[in-house]
Amino acid sequence: MARFVFKLPDIGEGIAEAEIAEWRVKVGDTVEEDQPLVDMMTDKATVELTSPVAGRILSVGGEAGAMVATGSELVVIETKAAAEPEPAPPADPEPAPAAVPATAKTAPKAPEAPEPAPQPVPAAAPERRVLAAPAVRQRAKELGIDLADVHSTTGRVRHSDLDAHLAYAGRGTGAPARTAAPTGQPREGVQAVKVIGLRRKIAEKMQEAKRRIPHITYVDEVDVTELEALRQQLNAQHGKERGKLTLLPFLVKALVKVLPRFPQVNARYDDEAGVLNQFEGVHVGIAAQTPGGLVVPVLRHAEAHDLWSAAAEIGRLAAAAKDGKASAKELAGSTITITSLGAMGGLVTTPVINHPEVAIVGVNKMIERPVVKNGQIVVRKMMNLSSSFDHRIVDGWDAAEFVQAIKTLLEHPATLFID
Repeated sequence: MARFVFKLPDIGEGIAEAEIAEWRVKVGDTVEEDQPLVDMMTDKATVELTSPVAGRILSVGGEAGAMVATGSELVVIETKAAAEPEPAPPADPEPAPAAVPATAKTAPKAPEAPEPAPQPVPAAAPERRVLAAPAVRQRAKELGIDLADVHSTTGRVRHSDLDAHLAYAGRGTGAPARTAAPTGQPREGVQAVKVIGLRRKIAEKMQEAKRRIPHITYVDEVDVTELEALRQQLNAQHGKERGKLTLLPFLVKALVKVLPRFPQVNARYDDEAGVLNQFEGVHVGIAAQTPGGLVVPVLRHAEAHDLWSAAAEIGRLAAAAKDGKASAKELAGSTITITSLGAMGGLVTTPVINHPEVAIVGVNKMIERPVVKNGQIVVRKMMNLSSSFDHRIVDGWDAAEFVQAIKTLLEHPATLFID
């Protein structure tokens, strides 16, 4: 029978290969045209590939985690049209039998019984296709949940739907509980977990950044008491109409004001060509934790945003990243990155630079603590900034001046709005 060979298409500029992130089909499955076949991961994003034809899966080109070159065989499909027999041409009309003498007549030969036609093997009923992002599918797989059992009000299963399903089942939102070993009994098990997909991309990117970039980390504390009071006041006055503000839009505003004084910080260093590309526009990467791992969607042209539009765009990008829907364009092109662990921010971090950028600003946890101000011990809201720089480009003095400039703006928030 005829077979259709589906090869890995060119799914991005300059992409020579892609990783198989997740198969949506298996050998023997019946697929329809445009039905999802596989999720392929590049350095930029995860791309869902669909079937160009209807038919039955004969073979797939590798397991999850395998790298496939562009143009290589990915899926072989037996098309439905090829599986159906072609109609036979109409038979010529049978000529009338010639008259023969009676003595020459013989009994007509009994027609041979036709061979029984092969009975078609009934195809397995196609499974109901459940729409969900790759990150949601992976989480459901790890939790042992069949997505077909998860109720969704939008037609696409999201993380919130998984949370509701788990809560209804009385399991909370964590992974399935494991039976604890008896007290005092040694545990000898070793679980080998293959590092694939987004986790492998993160590992490769972090290793490349630390290998190529000599990091210097500078930490300073910031008194955000006045800033936090302003944020709460703005939310009370405008939150219902314009949306809630977090500290991030204020930090973005500070970066926009400070970076023109430090053009070498708002830059990307091509160390192979020996060229530092300094940008006039401020494209802020916002490191976001997702169920699949760390991604960095980009707030483009932060200089063109006010507080509320920046907050809205940061929220949109974070939601898209969490649901696995952020596009390749939304995950590329940052010139400086902000990373924050929110309430878990700790006292100090040593953030890894998002190569090929030259700086990353880390936000630590805001806490109330006693400090000495004007000779008096008072309670203030304090927060540390832990920032890393490429020491090939940014000297320690410049790094300190840059962070101090941000600190001054955040401690006197009215200056954020003075040109």
